[in-house]
Amino acid sequence: MGYFTKNTRIMVIDTETANTHDDCDMSDVQVYDCGWAICDIYGNVYETASYVNSDIFYGEPDLMESAYYAKKIPGYIAELEAGTRKLATLWQIRRAMFAAIERYGVEYVAAYNARFDANALNRTIQWVSKSFMRYFFRFGQVEWLDIMKMAQDAVASTRNYKTWATDRGFTMRNGAPRKTAEMIYRYMTGEDDFKEEHTGLADVLIEVQIMAFCFSERDRRKVKMRTKLWENPLEWPEMTPFQRDLMRNIKANPTLRVAV
Repeated sequence: MGYFTKNTRIMVIDTETANTHDDCDMSDVQVYDCGWAICDIYGNVYETASYVNSDIFYGEPDLMESAYYAKKIPGYIAELEAGTRKLATLWQIRRAMFAAIERYGVEYVAAYNARFDANALNRTIQWVSKSFMRYFFRFGQVEWLDIMKMAQDAVASTRNYKTWATDRGFTMRNGAPRKTAEMIYRYMTGEDDFKEEHTGLADVLIEVQIMAFCFSERDRRKVKMRTKLWENPLEWPEMTPFQRDLMRNIKANPTLRVAV
């Protein structure tokens, strides 16, 4: 992992979440909508998927009231009843995701502000498994990429972007340009009125285009662009005792296979 080619397959993910705290502590959220797309660095999409997580959406009605986009819940229900959205448990979603990763030889998963989505998936599997599992992905299965870091380096750091954002008032209180996915997409498409849908798959398809634009800008401008969520190996979450034992057993017995 670490070198991107035309054959590199990336799974771009977006999650919509409900919060477990009344004070909106975004460090502890639960996924009710998960969408993904298998793509390459040029923005070609090979497969998409979109699921509503029944464990949270229907299984935790009080929790769903804390969803940031709770006003969209009636729309989800209507689409589920019409059959235009898929309902599945977290385990079924995870199996479908892993099957896609295997099918396309995916090495990376990516998201805009990937730390949020990585945390959300981990928190949700902890919640659903009653803390039996701590991490959504298998250890070493894929590497996380952060499209937000790519956009910061390849797009938002340019004079053109800063001028564009300032002229339109797309700035924060301190005057710095906003760097959300919505802003980056507006800049790259010229659609100043564009608004994200804030549903899993719809936002994924936008983020796929942003990622491709960032790779293109990196190559065109010959600039250094961060890609990894965990740039510093020390940022990786510490292995659990179970993971340490598992890695030791695998090294001692390379034919060992563990189903999780």
